[in-house]
Amino acid sequence: MKLGEILKSYREEHKMSMDAFCELSDLTKGYISMLEKNEHPKTKKPIIPSYETIEKIAKGMQISVDDLIDMLDDNQEIQINATPSTLLKTDIQQIYDQLQPPRQEKVLVYADNQLKEQQNKNLNKVEVTEPLTEYHVFEKLSAGTGETYYEDRNYDTVFFDKDIAHDLASWVYGDSMEPDYPNGSVALIKDTGWDYDGAIYAVDWDGQSYIKKVYKEKNGLRLVSLNNKYADKFAPFSEEPRIIGKVVGNFIPLEI
Repeated sequence: MKLGEILKSYREEHKMSMDAFCELSDLTKGYISMLEKNEHPKTKKPIIPSYETIEKIAKGMQISVDDLIDMLDDNQEIQINATPSTLLKTDIQQIYDQLQPPRQEKVLVYADNQLKEQQNKNLNKVEVTEPLTEYHVFEKLSAGTGETYYEDRNYDTVFFDKDIAHDLASWVYGDSMEPDYPNGSVALIKDTGWDYDGAIYAVDWDGQSYIKKVYKEKNGLRLVSLNNKYADKFAPFSEEPRIIGKVVGNFIPLEI
């Protein structure tokens, strides 16, 4: 199994939320979501976990790193974070020689792919020619079936080549607002309150939060997904739904 499949299976077997596993592993919810889907939201390429990530997941699953690696498919690539300034050629060879054949193969697959990307000048990497804007992205909202809303003061730092005015930046999880708001993108929210029917809002309702197209009706708010495979939701005014703010933009963070 791929690492993300192992992680998702473990969470489902233990009825564990992403939030709970974040606490155990010190990984962010955004990264766990991408890992389980095994796809980078921008490049659409499979996620290649680092050895440090495997250590954190093993910690969260309360098993040894060796046991976790033994569960991986033979073709699961593992990123070895090493540079010429930190590892000499003899050091790399020493590490490789200590690995068992299946793990040697994983290192070779990753190294070969890295060489090919280097030779092709790795077009996915952004060459910074002008200052980028730093955004602090909180894990508070959902574009899926609903994520628990909480005052999370932890944030991820990402970068984009435009400075967009906003009051809150949050990760988007799920595909209910695709294609406009893809999973793994950043939603930018202004604390403007209600503006007009059919705008995209962040809504707090019944202990959960959503990013949806919202229509105000006589007895409540109708929450509409852009992805037509999802049915509308209705938040009665009697349950006190709250408009967190209007979504004024979104972007996929740049890789730098």
